[in-house]
Amino acid sequence: QVQLVESGGGLVQTGGSLRLSCAASGLTCSIFSMGWFRQAPGKEREFVAAISWSWSGGSTYYADSVKGRFTISRDNAKNTVYLQMNSLKPEDTAVYYCAATGKRALPTPQTERMYDYWGQGTQVTVSS
Repeated sequence: QVQLVESGGGLVQTGGSLRLSCAASGLTCSIFSMGWFRQAPGKEREFVAAISWSWSGGSTYYADSVKGRFTISRDNAKNTVYLQMNSLKPEDTAVYYCAATGKRALPTPQTERMYDYWGQGTQVTVSS
């Protein structure tokens, strides 16, 4: 089994920055690709970003709404994936979930069924 624990959420003003972390434990050798999703109040969970696996770092994928503002990265030695969020907007307010999968490639990174493991989420609130 794999456990994912997110951290780094909080309250920030519009235009501010936050960095989310997701640490994996357990059978981390079974994890290759990872992603971030978010769910705002009253809305369905949506894709934010993902990173596939390769020896050179992997490919990254972003939702159009965060492209150019958010950056996903990973530290394989620490079994951790990060989401650097800059120029935050009130519409970025949501619970952010980390996800992981044993798949090395992500043909459809935005679909939840690509992922096998999920964290409990961390709240991000952007005030206007």
